[in-house]
Amino acid sequence: MSRLPIEHGREVILHFTIKLTDDSVADSTKMSGKPAKFRVGDGSLTENFEACLIGLKAGDNREFELAPEDAFGMPNKDNYYQVETTKFTEGRPEEGQIFTFPQPDGTELPGIVRSINEQFVTIDFNHPLAGQRVRFAVEIIEVTP
Repeated sequence: MSRLPIEHGREVILHFTIKLTDDSVADSTKMSGKPAKFRVGDGSLTENFEACLIGLKAGDNREFELAPEDAFGMPNKDNYYQVETTKFTEGRPEEGQIFTFPQPDGTELPGIVRSINEQFVTIDFNHPLAGQRVRFAVEIIEVTP
């Protein structure tokens, strides 16, 4: 097993678990049994998350906590949109329900229903963990150049 330290430009394979402050698990690669793979600096992780990993090596296990602004950011009011209730043809949406909305490039953008009135449904397109303090537990599997 290679003992290269994690640094900018290196490829990393790891398992991670994202926990909220109440210890509930928001996401985990261990649930699927498939570790995550990324290259440090490629933009797939925030700089703050990457900074916590710098220097770790294969076999290392760590847990660290990030403030909302260092993890998924704070909710942005510009990411709330009002959609006419008539656009929801498959029954009345409920608060907390998640819908996906097709984008011009063919991807799907998830949004959470935050409020409903007779005319409009307010959809929140912020990351679901925006505004949350989170704890990341990581198990470094492999680091390659």
